Amino acid sequence: MNYGRVSNPVAGAALQARDLLLDTVFPPQSLLTGRPVTAGDMEGELWAQVSFLDNPCCAACGFPFEFDVGKTALCGRCAARRPAYDRVRAAMRYDDDSRKLVLDFKHGGRTAGLKVFAGHMRRAGREFLPAADYLIPVPLHPARLRARRYNQSALLCAAIDKRRFDPDILLRRKNTASQGGQTVSGRRRNVSGAFAVRPGAKDRLRGKNVVLIDDVFTTGATLEACARALRKGGAKSIDGITLARVVKPQDVPT
Repeated sequence: MNYGRVSNPVAGAALQARDLLLDTVFPPQSLLTGRPVTAGDMEGELWAQVSFLDNPCCAACGFPFEFDVGKTALCGRCAARRPAYDRVRAAMRYDDDSRKLVLDFKHGGRTAGLKVFAGHMRRAGREFLPAADYLIPVPLHPARLRARRYNQSALLCAAIDKRRFDPDILLRRKNTASQGGQTVSGRRRNVSGAFAVRPGAKDRLRGKNVVLIDDVFTTGATLEACARALRKGGAKSIDGITLARVVKPQDVPT
């Protein structure tokens, strides 16, 4: 545990002793396995198996490329149908090595990894994050928020940059069904018209650069629906960052 610098060496030693005692009685838990992390643990090796995403990738959706084909290259899906957003990037691949980490945060209420997640998401969005005027979390419908008790996208958003975090621009006006198990076109229909810019936020949104924050990118349908609402509300540029993304062969829209 790190409580920051302490100018008093006696107080600093006391804090270190307290931290050691707490870590002994309540060992820190692995974000990847959920088990206590102890001396000699294989935590480093487990993190080495997580696939962090970076360039080269699709200039629009961030789909990873095996080889560098140029900064403006698009994947097949984005070339056939350009997304409503400008750019989206993800910190890591959603797979067997990261699934528990993501699901424990998304559905299990485990927020201990927020600082780590935020750091990786800042890296993923480094090309456009500095120019952002607002960081906007993908909103939950009030009924879903009451059931879950927190919005994981809002937690990520605030952890990335609390100063530019604005949860009051975008609202979810439809309590849509879960996107799980739906086709690409089904996901798009499910969230069509689900989001809108709050009437009182339109003036401050007009002409601004915004970054959407979400937990997992599967087909991009949710981010696209949000982007369409923000574009209609007058946003100048719309980018996005997700903690993880599903990477599998793409269905090219016809």
